[in-house]
Amino acid sequence: MSDKPSVLFVCVHNAGRSQMAAGWLRHLAGDTVEVRSAGSEPADQINPVAAQAMREVGIDITDQTPVRLTWDTAEASDVIVTMGCGDTCPVFPGKRYEDWKLTDPAGQPIDVVRQVRDDIQARVDALLAELQRER
Repeated sequence: MSDKPSVLFVCVHNAGRSQMAAGWLRHLAGDTVEVRSAGSEPADQINPVAAQAMREVGIDITDQTPVRLTWDTAEASDVIVTMGCGDTCPVFPGKRYEDWKLTDPAGQPIDVVRQVRDDIQARVDALLAELQRER
């Protein structure tokens, strides 16, 4: 891992969980971590309820666009965090993996999405602390 570790968050649609996690890590780590997110089957746009939940804590993810997971993106990442994509998330040899079991915010009311947001924040906090210890 270089001085500036890179983290890739992956979920199926790259519209909710992975975008929220990327938003949290960008917010908390600043420019000390390279942050990426992608999906195995990206949606057309960010989940508006996920964006609303993040705006409530002062993080704007509306400028992000769901993107397809590529080999190059995964290869360039030190840590790959998958979120509920099961078999649709490919495995890239030699990478550090974490699989976060999280409720999919798609179609959920704002109260549920807020809980997902807060769960993601706690996990991102822990991941960032680990990355800082490893440096």
